[in-house]
Amino acid sequence: MRLSSMADYAVVMMCAAARHCGCHAADRPLLSAQQLAAETGLPAPTVQKLVSKMSAAGLLKSVRGARGGLKLARPAAAISLADVIEAVEGPIAMAACSGHGRGDCTLEGACMVRPHWPAVDAALRAALSSVSLVQLARPAQTGHLATPAAAMMSAASPIPAELPA
Repeated sequence: MRLSSMADYAVVMMCAAARHCGCHAADRPLLSAQQLAAETGLPAPTVQKLVSKMSAAGLLKSVRGARGGLKLARPAAAISLADVIEAVEGPIAMAACSGHGRGDCTLEGACMVRPHWPAVDAALRAALSSVSLVQLARPAQTGHLATPAAAMMSAASPIPAELPA
């Protein structure tokens, strides 16, 4: 599974926003879309499109006026990786038939796996929900797993510590 470029860019942009406006101090200046573009290296039109999506999803709030700009709609600790991804991609679903069948799969009528996709989707969403913007906005610590979900996935990994020679 791989995120789309837009979802990846949204995560980068929201982490930059969390670093700047995660604190709700009254004297803290708000952030502009141009500042986000400059800090992240993303093109301004892409940032504008993502700001619209994040605002529509209730993750960013736009404040008008002379001291206006952008701020997080809720604390960075209350915004998860799942929230950001779903704002761009829609509901997390591993297969096209997850949840609501679209009727475009030739196997849909006899598929034995389809009933299990909702459980897989819920597990994936739970893992992504366990990672907050606060965690993602911090510098990475090499060699340490930052989240319980990462530790769980590492422990469950079938990849051996050392590959045979």
